[in-house]
Amino acid sequence: MNGLLPRVAVVGYPNVGKSTLFNRLTGTREAVVAPEAGVTRDRKEGEAEWVGRRFVLVDTGGIDLQASLPLSDQVRAQARQAISEAAGVVFVVDAKQGVGPQEHEIADILRRSQVPVILAVNKIDAGGAADRLGDFWELGLGEPIGVSAEHGLGTGDLLDAVVHVLPEQDEFESEERVVNIAIVGRPNVGKSSLVNALLGDYRVIVSPIPGTTRDAIDTRLEYQGHALNLVDTAGLRRRGKRTSNDVEYYSSLRTVKALERSDVAFVVVDASEGLVDLDLQVAYEAQRARCATAILFNKWDISTLDLDFAVDRIGRKVQMRPPWLTVSAVSGRNLGSIFPMALDLYSRYSGRITTADLNKWVEEIKARRDAPQRSGKSLKLFYVVQYDDSPPRFKVMVNSRALIDRSYAYFFENRLREAYGLEGIPLVIDFVGKEERYG
Repeated sequence: MNGLLPRVAVVGYPNVGKSTLFNRLTGTREAVVAPEAGVTRDRKEGEAEWVGRRFVLVDTGGIDLQASLPLSDQVRAQARQAISEAAGVVFVVDAKQGVGPQEHEIADILRRSQVPVILAVNKIDAGGAADRLGDFWELGLGEPIGVSAEHGLGTGDLLDAVVHVLPEQDEFESEERVVNIAIVGRPNVGKSSLVNALLGDYRVIVSPIPGTTRDAIDTRLEYQGHALNLVDTAGLRRRGKRTSNDVEYYSSLRTVKALERSDVAFVVVDASEGLVDLDLQVAYEAQRARCATAILFNKWDISTLDLDFAVDRIGRKVQMRPPWLTVSAVSGRNLGSIFPMALDLYSRYSGRITTADLNKWVEEIKARRDAPQRSGKSLKLFYVVQYDDSPPRFKVMVNSRALIDRSYAYFFENRLREAYGLEGIPLVIDFVGKEERYG
C-alpha cells in the first residue's frame, strides 16, 4: 500500500454498512462485518482503484455522539482523525432508517471539516428504501447517491464521485517496495500499545479489554529511507478454534491472512505473565506463513520471566530459531531497536547467497559429519544453489533423495543458518536426487 496515495474516509453512524462498502470498493473481505453495531473500532485501510486512479480507502468505527459504551470516545476520535487526514469523505447513511438527528449531527461535523463529502445512501435494495433517497437532500451535502454495498448496486456512480474530488494524480509519487511488518500475539499482550509507542501516535485503540483490536490495521511510515507498513493485528487464538463469538473467530482468521502477506513478523509475548503454549503457537503460525520472525518480550519493566528458559523453549518449538528483544511500550525500553531488527531480518530474508559461496560451505559440511547410509549406499552432496528469495529457497543436488533422513535434513538446515546468519528466517530446502533430475 502506498502511503502517498490520497485517502478517502468512510464514515457514518454505527451499523449502516460502512465495512461492507469498504470490502466492496476494495474488492476484499479485509474488514470484519457482523450484524451487531460497533464491530469496527480502529481505522482500517485498503487500496481501491477506479478508471486508473488509485486511492486508499479508510474504514472507521461508527460515530455515535450519544454513546457512552466502553471505547466509544476512542472510536469517535479515530474517525475524526481519519476525516482530518482525508482528501475526501464518503458519508454512509441507511436508506431503511431514513434521516434522523444522528445523521444531522454527523453532517454538521463534516461541513465544518471543509473536506469534500460524497453522500452514499446504502441499502436501497430494501423494500421501498429507494423512494426515500430524496429525503437525504436535507442534510445539505449535495446529491445523495443510492447504493447497495451488499449487492454492488450504484457503486460505479459512487466511485465516479470519489475520483472527482481526488487531488491531481501527479501530486503523489509512484509505488515503491514496502516492507510489511506484522505485530502478532495472543490477546492482550500489548500489541496495540507497542504500535502506538513505535509510531509516537495514538493510531490504534488500546484497552485492557481482550479483543479490542478486531481488524488488521495497516500504518505506512518511512524509516531511514525505507518504506514500512506496520500491521497491528487481532489477538491470535489456536488455529481452527471456533469460539462463541464469531467476531473474534474471524478476527483471528484475518490475523493469519495478515501474516501471509507480511515479510517480517514480531511475536509479542507478555513477559509479566510468562511464556505460555499459545505464545509458541503464534510463533509457529508465523513460521507456517514463512515470515522472517523475531520475539518481543513486552512489559519487561514488570517481568519475572526466566529469559534463558523461555528462549530455549521457543528454539525447540520454532525451527527457524527467531532472535529476540526485551521491550516495554510503557518505559520505551529497546523500542529504537525494533525497526533496525526488522530491516536486518528483511535484508537476510530477501538476500541471495552466491552459488560459489554455498558450494565452498558444502565442502565444509561434508567434512563435519558422515553422510547417511542405507543398504550400503552413502549420500553424496553434489552442489547447492539458491534459486529464489523472500523467503530463501535452495536446491541441494544429491545422488538419491531416499538417503536423506529427518536428522540429517535438520543438521543441514541448522548449519546453513549458522553459516549465513539466517536465524529467524524461514528456509525452503529441496533435496533433488538423480532420479528426479533425469527422470
